[in-house]
Amino acid sequence: MASTSPDLAPTGSRFRSALETLVSVVAWFAGHAAAERERWTLWFPVLIGIGVGAYFALPVEPPPWSGGIAMAAVMGIFAGFRRRPIVAAMAAAIALISLGFAAAELRVSVISTPLLSREIGPVTVGGRICEMDLLPSGYRLVLDDVAISGVPASATPDRVRLRASQRNLAYRPGDRIEVRARIGPPSLPAAPGAFDFQRDAFFDGIGGVGFAFGGGKLAATMDDVGWLSRLPCQLAALRLRIAERIRAVLPGDTGAMAIALITGDQGAISKPVMQDMRNSGLAHLLSISGLHIGLVAGILFVSVRRLLCLVPRIALYHPIKKWGAIAALVGTLFYVLLAGAPVPAVRAFVMTGMFLLAVVLDRTAISMPPVAWAAVVVLLIRPEELIGPSFQMSFAAVVCLVAAHEATQARRLRWRAEGGWRARVGLYVGGLVFTSLVASLATAPYAIYHFNRLAAYGVSANMIAVPLTGLWVMPWAVATLLLMPFGAEQWALEPMGWGIDAIIDIAHAVGDWPGAISLVPVMPVAGLALATLGGLWLCLWQRPWRLAGIPAILLGLGTVFFARIPDILIADDGRLFAVRDPAGGMLLSSASVDRFEADIWLRRSASDAALAWPQDGYGAGNRLACDSLGCIYTAFGKAVALARRPAALAEDCQTADVVVSVEPVRIPCTHPAIVIDWFDLWRDGAHAIWIGEDGAIDIRSVRQLRGERPWVVAVPDRQPPD
Repeated sequence: MASTSPDLAPTGSRFRSALETLVSVVAWFAGHAAAERERWTLWFPVLIGIGVGAYFALPVEPPPWSGGIAMAAVMGIFAGFRRRPIVAAMAAAIALISLGFAAAELRVSVISTPLLSREIGPVTVGGRICEMDLLPSGYRLVLDDVAISGVPASATPDRVRLRASQRNLAYRPGDRIEVRARIGPPSLPAAPGAFDFQRDAFFDGIGGVGFAFGGGKLAATMDDVGWLSRLPCQLAALRLRIAERIRAVLPGDTGAMAIALITGDQGAISKPVMQDMRNSGLAHLLSISGLHIGLVAGILFVSVRRLLCLVPRIALYHPIKKWGAIAALVGTLFYVLLAGAPVPAVRAFVMTGMFLLAVVLDRTAISMPPVAWAAVVVLLIRPEELIGPSFQMSFAAVVCLVAAHEATQARRLRWRAEGGWRARVGLYVGGLVFTSLVASLATAPYAIYHFNRLAAYGVSANMIAVPLTGLWVMPWAVATLLLMPFGAEQWALEPMGWGIDAIIDIAHAVGDWPGAISLVPVMPVAGLALATLGGLWLCLWQRPWRLAGIPAILLGLGTVFFARIPDILIADDGRLFAVRDPAGGMLLSSASVDRFEADIWLRRSASDAALAWPQDGYGAGNRLACDSLGCIYTAFGKAVALARRPAALAEDCQTADVVVSVEPVRIPCTHPAIVIDWFDLWRDGAHAIWIGEDGAIDIRSVRQLRGERPWVVAVPDRQPPD
């Protein structure tokens, strides 16, 4: 009789125990999921978003239509196994992920705009003005149907963006102009992992940016094109006329903020006011999105319904609530088109439109399904929005607010019914605090990831500014648009300006409070994904198992404490270096060169300001030693040479572990493990260097993290220094 080996018995027992545990977990999960069957559709946009995120995470462009082929194959599996619930559910989930992947592929293939590979100019740039926005000094023009002298048509971008410093240009959207300009590709990311300006411009169809010399000349007017082509131009021209009439009544930042609230153009707001709005947590008031669309829809809905109530025959015998919803839907659509139909406004309109249609169809207006279907629409039409802060913060706030509404609805209704007017006042005040707190907490992970900052007093500022915006500023904004055709907009703009001035004062006061802003290092992508999935788990389910999302959120946020801040950063043109001292401070090699990149470096390292760079001597806690030829940075027994002159290379190539040279290295340099010279910076963009406590050196470049994608500009044509 065969006997069981003593060594195998415990192993088999452990295997059976693990298998039983796995089966129990699956059964527990399946039981809870089955109990919330009606919430399954809410996960459709999540699965589509996973597919979109997978596409953008790839280092190279996948084969065309691979997402569509995968989706078709999985749907075949779904059709064959639809009687087996587990297999069918898995196939459906993979099909939705493939759908998101295919939507991103299709979107990129539809754009395919050429990108300029280098800066050129002055050259003659001709094109039709399709957007024209006010700036504090001048205009920002977006031209389409572009022609650039010396650039073949096959390499000419579909659209370009130019800054014009003239204050009173005679042109209007729809006019075709020719102007002398210096133009080049959109900016590279300032550091590995930083915001990708080229990708953002690519999805806007913009393949070149620059500035114009002089006003140029008019080549053709809008009247010379067909009516269908004139329609977007007419809306853009209307937006510009409204902005100019607002500024004629309300000069300065007051008028600039009024323009932002009515037309969506924030370009005329001064930097100090914009900084105060960010520091106080009120910057969201300037972007036409969910708050503004909801306020306009609410103002129109209530106003139309109250006016109809004044006629008893109509109020008693007709569905005035539905009429009000339809009027609000039409008016909100006009508001979105007037603002140029930016994606945040379109996204908010889709959600608000679904809420209003729910009123028309006698459905529950405030619920999660409209939010989910709005997300599906946006992800399928503009999948690139998934990776931007606007989409993430907007949907995070809305999902959490709707979940909070669902969780507290029964209790709020009971308090309102039983408590009288005092309960209503308390519910209103408490609702302001509660919604501000929920929205702030919901958007916190994304504010950390994208902006590396948290507004500590955002709840306090929003408690005052949001009611002021909703009850005073936005009603006057709607009145301004209604009175403007009659030339009487001043009657509404002046009281609107009083409210805007109060918001500016609130932002300035709160932004100046001690500790108003907390700087946070860069959150890893994995941390953001974990916090997002945890938040969705908490908000989309309704049974107690939803609480399992809280640990995931905390773990995702906790990854900030393990963020690796680079020890050394090198700009793509080699003109700017940054090093980190033992206390975490950042030293910049120049206070005046590449200020834009320097600000991004400081923000991503959670540094308030740059520390002094030693021109000759020691700094960074004696980690950095400099002379006229360059510097040596030493940490954990490793030395990195930052050579500014070729004369430094002879010694650096014999002693340093890493040599960074702003000029081409043309001598044998065999001792360092790694050499980064002018050619590497030219080819791969900015570099970041980490030195571990064990002496391990990790180097990453912008191009390494971006990969080879359609929005990555080819290696520019740049001449090395002599």
